[in-house]
Amino acid sequence: MSDAELALHEVFVNAWRHGGTLAPMVVLALTGPRLRVSVADNNPIFPTFHLPTDPLASSGRGLFLVRALTHRLGAEPRKTGKVVWFELEASA
Repeated sequence: MSDAELALHEVFVNAWRHGGTLAPMVVLALTGPRLRVSVADNNPIFPTFHLPTDPLASSGRGLFLVRALTHRLGAEPRKTGKVVWFELEASA
């Protein structure tokens, strides 16, 4: 699995589990050498980008992993929820 696929999986599953929608919207945009992946959901609460306090926790590491795999990671509000996005350098 590529870094882009793994990061998309983590962000999509977070949106599906916590975002208040059964079908999160995914947008891919290639601008020059950068691939930007955006996932929109209906929950206005922004995610936290940190490790869980319990090192034995079975969840809570997804966005930390996405941050480690990508060049940029962020979230922006929208009318009905938010968009979580990440950017990667596109492969040749």
